[in-house]
Amino acid sequence: MSEDIKEGEQDVADDWAAAMAEQAESEPAVEEEAVLNSEAGRALETKEEYQAAEFQDLHAEEFQGSDDVNLDVILEIPVTLSMEIGRTDISIRNLLQLNQGSVVELDRLAGEPMDVMVNGTLVAHGEVVVVNEKFGIRLTDVISPQERVKKLR
Repeated sequence: MSEDIKEGEQDVADDWAAAMAEQAESEPAVEEEAVLNSEAGRALETKEEYQAAEFQDLHAEEFQGSDDVNLDVILEIPVTLSMEIGRTDISIRNLLQLNQGSVVELDRLAGEPMDVMVNGTLVAHGEVVVVNEKFGIRLTDVISPQERVKKLR
């Protein structure tokens, strides 16, 4: 059986050697490639070979008041809405010491509105409400789209 394995390994080695030889024949030699690259470089240096690109002037006013924008395309895209009650920075040492009953102090005061986030971006502030034994959010302040764009910069 070990003889069959050795023959199989030899066949694989022969196949690889044949493939490598075929690849070496099909690739240009390093010197030929250098000559081709230098000729291409000289061709680009001549001004007759290229011309400056011309771009059409685009004005933002043309796009802002456009009525033909179809929002139906994006209306079914799912997003994640979450409510953040606060944050804190904690070392890994303190994180590993947490157990049931531990209290972690957050950076938000009691009664202060919470952040409503959509895919991690602040869009509103709100307060927690309970409706039919389920938590909900009552929005108290919605961030304008212009302010949201400013925060992205």
